[in-house]
Amino acid sequence: MKAAAIQMTSGPDVPANLAQAQALIEAAAEAGAQLVALPENFSFMGLKDADKRAVAEPEGAGPVQDFLAATARRYKVWIIGGTTPLRAGSDGRVAQASLVYDADGERAARYDKIHLFDVDIPGRAESYRESAHVTPGGRTTVIDTPFGRLGLSVCYDVRFPELYRHLSADGAQILSIPSAFTSPTGRAHWETLLRARAIENLCYVIAPAQSGFHPSGRETYGDSMIVDFWGRILRRVPRGTGFAIAEIEPARQAQVRESFPALSNRTFAEGLQSP
Repeated sequence: MKAAAIQMTSGPDVPANLAQAQALIEAAAEAGAQLVALPENFSFMGLKDADKRAVAEPEGAGPVQDFLAATARRYKVWIIGGTTPLRAGSDGRVAQASLVYDADGERAARYDKIHLFDVDIPGRAESYRESAHVTPGGRTTVIDTPFGRLGLSVCYDVRFPELYRHLSADGAQILSIPSAFTSPTGRAHWETLLRARAIENLCYVIAPAQSGFHPSGRETYGDSMIVDFWGRILRRVPRGTGFAIAEIEPARQAQVRESFPALSNRTFAEGLQSP
């Protein structure tokens, strides 16, 4: 089976973003992809962080959710909908929700980003306070798909390996990491973090990303890629828009996990004692 990681340059125009996403999903489906993953903020990257409050949709209804369902159904593919803002609470903050739809257009899962990007970028007058407008999620999500068990995460989550230990302990074989990495942090850490999460969990990693300069002035790193369970980069898109497509081989993954039983050998920290 083939999976595709889509790379976009999204902006504040939701219909334009959805048109860009549809064209890339169609191209990936024509290339044989049966699982297609969109990047973080695929539907909306506002001129200001607060703008996401105005476009947030209610749970289960809205143009973006309708688009994901209809597009999955139209092209007969599973879609991981990167993130899109959903209404989350009385204070006006939103959830950074990653929504999964099956090939019949039915929603299969929702994951709300747990780790929020509250960071001052080293060496730049650039800072982010995602928590000012986003409320964090509080639970992990792993679901069954025709391609294997899929564990969901988003962008900044990738820096917290304990999250992925929970996902792999729950049987994840594929890890989804849709992102909008900044250029400085992307150059420094993006590839290393993705390959580490793949290696330590013996999982495939599908990492679609935002790339380039956005109308807000923000620059994202790109380099969407698919990494296999041994840490090998199968396909990547360094810059611009497009998609990386690669085969997912659950049987081969299972053989490697059996011959190299690192997952069954692990001991979680709560079972250890200090000297």
